[in-house]
Amino acid sequence: MSADRYGLAPQSEPAQEPDACRSAASRNLGNFLRELRTRKGLTMAQAKHAIRGSVSKISRLERGESPPKEQDVWDLARLYGASGNDLDDIHDLLRQVRQESRGNQFSDVTPHFLRRLIELEKSAVTIRAYENCVVPGLLQTREYAKSVIKAAIPEADELTVGRYLQVRKDRWELYSNAQDTEITAVLDEGVLRRMVGGPEVMLGQLRHLSVAAGEDMPNVNIRVIPFDRGLSTAPSFPITHLTFKNGGPPEMVYLELLDSANYITETAKLAQYRLVLDHTFNAALKRKESAAFLEKMIKEVEARLLAPRQQAGAGGT
Repeated sequence: MSADRYGLAPQSEPAQEPDACRSAASRNLGNFLRELRTRKGLTMAQAKHAIRGSVSKISRLERGESPPKEQDVWDLARLYGASGNDLDDIHDLLRQVRQESRGNQFSDVTPHFLRRLIELEKSAVTIRAYENCVVPGLLQTREYAKSVIKAAIPEADELTVGRYLQVRKDRWELYSNAQDTEITAVLDEGVLRRMVGGPEVMLGQLRHLSVAAGEDMPNVNIRVIPFDRGLSTAPSFPITHLTFKNGGPPEMVYLELLDSANYITETAKLAQYRLVLDHTFNAALKRKESAAFLEKMIKEVEARLLAPRQQAGAGGT
């Protein structure tokens, strides 16, 4: 365990020198091609002939380490028996690769954007997130997430909500098993005071955060920015920064929306986002202070839930 494991100190310096051949869009495309290959039940050795290459070429393509040749991608899609919907996704993913190569930034608005986002999170070494409105997806309870989805899509039926929750289930499993991933979440106090789903749902969410903030999960670090720190200490928008050890981009920032995600890999912009996150991290309460703040919030919500019962009991006497 590193010396900064408990503190998860700010990361003003990039994890490694950016490689122009590596991109987040290529990693997303590679993840999707690997999914198609495994669904077909083929090994990399069986797939290599379709692109007149080697196992290492397939491996580099799936890890996003090599700029994909579009002919290779379509040849593999044919071998894997990609469906019409799969081909639409591949078309969009290739567009994202071209888009990022021009400006080191792209948007994923395909139907499976969240699954690809989760694949990126799974392979990350560090995840740093700042939220000013809701709890980060990795740390949401099921009931809290359900309330967020219903608020964002009021017309959604239970089947639609269920599909969103099923995808997020993989994200929660990542959080539960993320022993090798350092996760830092900096939360504005407003996130903790907003009664998403009502007091009972929020109480469950706060208790979940309290467990995550405890010493039993040293790889998870939750920090709180209280209201009295002022507006200048925190940005007005959520940010998530990922770093990777092997393959794909060395680091990236994504800005997650309800049905899409914007990815940023440009060196200068990444430096700006790192500085913003460092500033936000330094403005937050320390680890133990944040844990104590969460406990205080839990007691406040418990008291809020208990008050009507006490009043009802008093009225009956």
